Amino acid sequence: MSVRRQATRQATRQATRQRAGRLLLMVQVLIGVAVACPALLRAQSAEQRLRQQREELDAIRRERGDLQARLQELQGRAHDLADESQNLRRQAETTARLVRSLDTQLLTINADVDSTTGSLQRAEQEVMNRRLTLKHRLVDIYKRGPMYSTQALLSARTFGELVGRYKYLHELALRDRSVVRRVEDLYTEIDGQRALLLTLQRELQRNRTDKAMEEQRLRSLEGSRSRTLAEVQESQQQITERLARIQRDEQRLTQLFATMEDTRKRNEARPNAPAPTTSTLKTSDFGKLAWPVAGEILYRFGRAINPNNTAIRWNGIGIQAPQGTEVRAIAGGEVMVADPIGTYGLTVIVQHGGGDYSVYGSLSRADVRKGDRLAAGDVLGAVGRADPDMEPHLHLEIRPKGRALDPQAWLSRRGDSR
Repeated sequence: MSVRRQATRQATRQATRQRAGRLLLMVQVLIGVAVACPALLRAQSAEQRLRQQREELDAIRRERGDLQARLQELQGRAHDLADESQNLRRQAETTARLVRSLDTQLLTINADVDSTTGSLQRAEQEVMNRRLTLKHRLVDIYKRGPMYSTQALLSARTFGELVGRYKYLHELALRDRSVVRRVEDLYTEIDGQRALLLTLQRELQRNRTDKAMEEQRLRSLEGSRSRTLAEVQESQQQITERLARIQRDEQRLTQLFATMEDTRKRNEARPNAPAPTTSTLKTSDFGKLAWPVAGEILYRFGRAINPNNTAIRWNGIGIQAPQGTEVRAIAGGEVMVADPIGTYGLTVIVQHGGGDYSVYGSLSRADVRKGDRLAAGDVLGAVGRADPDMEPHLHLEIRPKGRALDPQAWLSRRGDSR
């Protein structure tokens, strides 16, 4: 009976040790999985966020690139300063959005760095603990000697005890191998965490550099926009003032023609006055008159819209030509005016008879004086530049009975004809 009870107790102890070994092994495996999975998920999540953030930054930069291309297009041609100001405002808004996005990403990356650093520290601590466990096992194995397992099996007094000891030693060996594998996995995890941490730190530094550059760009854009707005306001004021001067000069010229017409009619109505002279501007000359100067049309007769959306009405045409080019009379007549007239600049007015007039403005010099008689083609002055915002040109008007008509309709089709 005592032998049977002893065998039963030994079998119970062996079963208990086996269950404990299996339980310990399962716990170690579960701990390894629990530690490895979150680390892997964190790494994947951080890398995915980095990709999404880079894509967002690239999209914002592409939008700003389109705006910069549009600005270069505007600066490469005549344009409204208000368009440039609006473009700069949109660029500033886009850059500010980019800076805010970089701020958000810096916070996210900092959080990822902290999380990765914590995971790395925990993994390194677990490696230390596992290495300590292995060290103790190695010391224990060394103390027991290389024949310990064999002795433990041979010292078994029954077959059941032999089987129990074998299973225990086998599970102990499995546990040792599990610890070794876990240490190897932890080393791999640590390498991955360090690589991720290095990537995050590089991304953090790059974002800080990008943010500094974008903030500098934003300050530059805001400065450019302020200057452009000032230019817009100054240009608007100058244009408004010039339009007002042009209107005053037009009224002055209209009054001048009215005065000349009144004088002509009074002179013709006097007793014993000579017979009225017929106009040298005949309807048969319509579309056949020689151009007063060769050149391209700078502006046309009628209402025109300026780049800043202001409107102006031209009572004549502008013929662009090099400064100093000779200007010739389109028909014979008498010089009535050879003086500066406000925004018209130095101006010569020729009366062709019958109340018909031609006007030659924006001259650099006048070669005639009031009262001089001219024949068609005679030189009366030279091209000048009355408006500093325009190229040198001749301002030509034709006014039958003092009323402005389109001069281009009277001139021959070729601008270089004489």
